[in-house]
Order: sequence, then structure tokens, then C-alpha cells
Amino acid sequence: MRIFSGIQPTGRKHLGNYIGAITQYVAGQDRGEGIYCVVDLHAITVSYDPAGLRTAVYDTAALLLAAGLDPERCIFFRQSDVPEHTELTWLLSSVTSFGDLNRMHQFKEKSAAQRELVTAGLFTYPVLMAADVLAYRAHEVPVGDDQRQHVELMRDVAERFNARFGETLVVPQVRIPAVGARIMDLQAPERKMSTTSDSPQGLIHVTEEPAQIVRKVRAAVTDSGSEVRRGPDKPGISNLIEIMAAVRGSEPAAIEREFEGSGYGSFKQAVADAVVEYLAPVRERYGELRADEAALERALAGGAERARAIASDTLADVRAAMGVGAVRPRG
Repeated sequence: MRIFSGIQPTGRKHLGNYIGAITQYVAGQDRGEGIYCVVDLHAITVSYDPAGLRTAVYDTAALLLAAGLDPERCIFFRQSDVPEHTELTWLLSSVTSFGDLNRMHQFKEKSAAQRELVTAGLFTYPVLMAADVLAYRAHEVPVGDDQRQHVELMRDVAERFNARFGETLVVPQVRIPAVGARIMDLQAPERKMSTTSDSPQGLIHVTEEPAQIVRKVRAAVTDSGSEVRRGPDKPGISNLIEIMAAVRGSEPAAIEREFEGSGYGSFKQAVADAVVEYLAPVRERYGELRADEAALERALAGGAERARAIASDTLADVRAAMGVGAVRPRG
């Protein structure tokens, strides 16, 4: 089985990113052929600083390696180093519905936040995302719950392409974690934890110092009453229960049973301690890896070479199926 996913080099990665996506990448190395990339081309669809982007790519690469990605056990690369992604995006745009793109939730959210220019790249972002996955004929895409709509679109694109041009692309399946798929903001538990949060107190960054993590968790918004239980009337405590279950590898119901009658204060402290312990190995290894940019560059370049070997073969088959370019026997 081949597994593919990508992560944007935008903002410091937080606990939601880590639980919902990064831990899945690491686990995928033991379940199949893992292919993971830092998607810097996606990052340029909104306003950005070029120098900052390069720095962020190294930040993200170091974090993924610190979390447990091993370039010897997976293919790990920078998206822009594999030009097959962009050519395949253009070819796939011919079987992508304008109406589908217009319905993408993230386009609506991000375009509404742009003060100057809403780019065509932001609109066609899901086609590039589809090309990222379909270029490798991946069977599975591990993502957070917020990316479900994008995977549904890439499935539609692959099916439409195959129906029109013959069986060429693999239709991928989405993989979303049963626990921790949607970690919410600590200060606004009605919305997802995000780097664009209005309050930095609502985020726990993966490389954050333990004392800061403890302060943020203890200051997390809770609900009326004192029962540690999930429910629509308890979004704050429900979120903390979900976090605790995810970092422990447990079930939310087990957390509820364990902390029944304990009250919010002691539960928050337990969550804080668990999160600190959970992130400690990554934080410690990150500093060492981030300091060696030459080594990060070598890892990314080596992965790009391996990625191109796969993506170029897919692209050649797509071109042949569509009648684009020189005649090439398929097979």
C-alpha cells in the first residue's frame, strides 16, 4: 500500500497538526510505502514573505524528522523540487469541475480573509492537492478532518479521468484518526485549533516550552459545572478529554471514567502534564535537527529524486492517455 500526504510550511505547527496529521505520517511508515512532502507551492497561494517561506520549509522539515519520519523508511521531499506536480495540476484541471472548486470550504474561508488579492492559485489549490496525491498513485491519504472535502474532490477527479481516458490513476481513500481528528482552540472550543487563531493562548505549539503548555492548558476555557464528561453543553471539557485521549492513545470514554468526580482543576493539570510528556521527545530532537540546514537540504533533495522517479512515470502515462506530447506506448 502506498500512502501520501503533504503539510504546509506555514506557521508553527500546533498540537492539532501533530495529532491529526504528523503522527499518522510516522505510523504510515510501518503500514506501507510512505511518501510525504512539505508543500511549499501551496503556501504561495496567499500573501507570504519569500525569505520566511524558505525558513519555514526547514522548520517544518526538522519538525517532521523530529517526530519520527525517517528518510530511509519513507520518501520525504519538498514539493517544488518535483515539477511533475505542477504539470499534472494543469492536465487534471481539464477534468475538474469549476462548480466543485467553487464549493470548497477552505477557499471560501481563505478568500474572505484576503485583504488585497484573492489569487487564482487559491481557487485551484485543490487541483494541485489532487495532483500531489495522484502523481504517486497513492492508495491512502492520512489527513485531519478538515481536509476530508479535498480528498473527496481528488477522488472525483481520478474517477472522472479514468472514465474519460481509461484506467490510469488510483482512486485514493481518506484516513482520518478515530481520536483527535479535530482538536479545538483552548480559548474558543467552538472552532478548530489553527495558526490563524485570534489568541495565541488557544494554541499549543509542538516545540513550546513545558511551562507555557501548562499555563495554556490550565487557562483553557471550560464550561459550567465540574463534571469531566463530554457533551454539546461542554465544548471546552470535551476538547480537553479528546486531547487527553489522543496523547495517551486511549478512548475518550476511558478518560471520563478515570476522572469522574475529580473536578476541572485537577483534570486540567493532568492534561497539561500528559501533553508536556507527549511532546517532550519531539521538542528535544527538533533543536538538534533544525540547526543543521545542510543536512535538512540533503534529506529533502534525496527524497525529491526518489519522488520524481515515481511521479514522472505517472505523468508520462497521463500524457499518453490524454494524447499530449510525443507518442509513448502505455503500460
